Amino acid sequence: MKPALFHPPMNRRTFLAASTMGLAGLRFAPRGRGMTAPAPEAPAIRKPAKSTILFFLCGGASHIDMWDMKPEAPLEYRGEFQSIRTTSPDIHLCEHLPLLAQQAHRFSLVHGVTDGGKATGDHHAGYYYNLTGHAPDQTFKQQGNDRRPYPDDWPFMGSVVGSRRPLHRNLPQIITLPHKPSKLPYTRPGQFAGRLGTDQDPFYLYGSFAEPLKFTAPTLTLERSLGAGRMDSRRELLQAMNAARRELDTEMQVQSYLRQQDRAFSLLASSGAESAFDIASEPEAIRARYGNHINGTSLLMARRLVEAGVPFITVFWKEDESTAKQCKSAGGWDTHADNFNCLKKYLLPKFDQAFSALLEDLAQRGLLDDTLVLVTSEMGRKPRVGDVRSGGNVGGGRDHWTTCMSVLMAGGGIQGGREVGATDARAEYPKEHPIAPEDVVKTVYHAMGVTDLMARDMLGRPYNLLDEGKPLLELFG
Repeated sequence: MKPALFHPPMNRRTFLAASTMGLAGLRFAPRGRGMTAPAPEAPAIRKPAKSTILFFLCGGASHIDMWDMKPEAPLEYRGEFQSIRTTSPDIHLCEHLPLLAQQAHRFSLVHGVTDGGKATGDHHAGYYYNLTGHAPDQTFKQQGNDRRPYPDDWPFMGSVVGSRRPLHRNLPQIITLPHKPSKLPYTRPGQFAGRLGTDQDPFYLYGSFAEPLKFTAPTLTLERSLGAGRMDSRRELLQAMNAARRELDTEMQVQSYLRQQDRAFSLLASSGAESAFDIASEPEAIRARYGNHINGTSLLMARRLVEAGVPFITVFWKEDESTAKQCKSAGGWDTHADNFNCLKKYLLPKFDQAFSALLEDLAQRGLLDDTLVLVTSEMGRKPRVGDVRSGGNVGGGRDHWTTCMSVLMAGGGIQGGREVGATDARAEYPKEHPIAPEDVVKTVYHAMGVTDLMARDMLGRPYNLLDEGKPLLELFG
């Protein structure tokens, strides 16, 4: 049955394009090396989710200004925003999230998520901890935001999920869009497969503010004119290239490359892949409901990929560089200056429109029960207003705050309308029982039915992909 179209907001055939050369850069996901028998770590939920959508608010979203508001706190903490009621009696949200307030019965909030002093207070360590569930090692303290992704890093949670699911017939297991944070050479660690091997890395789709309906991948082109004859010619060329590579690369590297190539040609030839990426075919009313901007269309693409059966989709909020000077940031949620104007003018309206649309759309299509939705970030913002980097109180910004943040979870067995965990009267510290990033990642694994966390290293020795943490079972029915 065709789902009902969205109601308009209260206040306000394109193909993948790139180059088929360089297929060694493709990242599809065969089974990870050294899988062993399952080792249950938590009670199984009745019906594991089929897909996860991870929406990561790059820069560090302000928990105290969005969904852990403290209206009784002093003004220099609570700031200028008012809280509003929602469709859940237990959840209050910022006044600038009116559309999301209408969806509160569909999601729950987890407050008091903390790094426990194990991270560095900066972006690279925050990405790594929240995306892998593993506390950053000493290299993060030594190198700060110069720290690059390493091959022996702990794996991204999406890579773990993708490695435990049967191969999709014609699409990658793990897809990330609309960008890869951050700009070279400062790529954020934690978003890759690390020690699981490059076969488990996400497949990236790239989008832009200028053309929000067009997504590209530098290693792949879907062209209308690419017939079977041209594909055969390209395959012959790549076979010749492979013959040369065999003399230069190790056997393992060659085999990985060949597997990626085979999956690439399968994707090129797949009509299912073509339809999944054809976001322009969506009705105009639905595109408008999500918002005609890159972060809105990225969430719409995520919904299409859920419908296509992709196990794990990540949307990294794309930063708008036109706001960078005003907010003293890269243009995302890193609001070192003018925090309240940056939120109410640029960030919150687009987030409110796009994310409320995603929840409503998934629910109307009967997909929410089978789709886990997680909204998180690398950190929260300092509850006391005034960042020295922007002139203190005069600058009106909020600094990094890894001691406390909130995450949102919906679908996949999560009961809506709840709050788990709590913070003190000023949203500075967890109130009683701290919740760590490893607990959040373990909750994702639990919702997705991932009980096998054993792998083997290059020498065949077994190890656990995430010993730490426990799933937040109180979120489930």
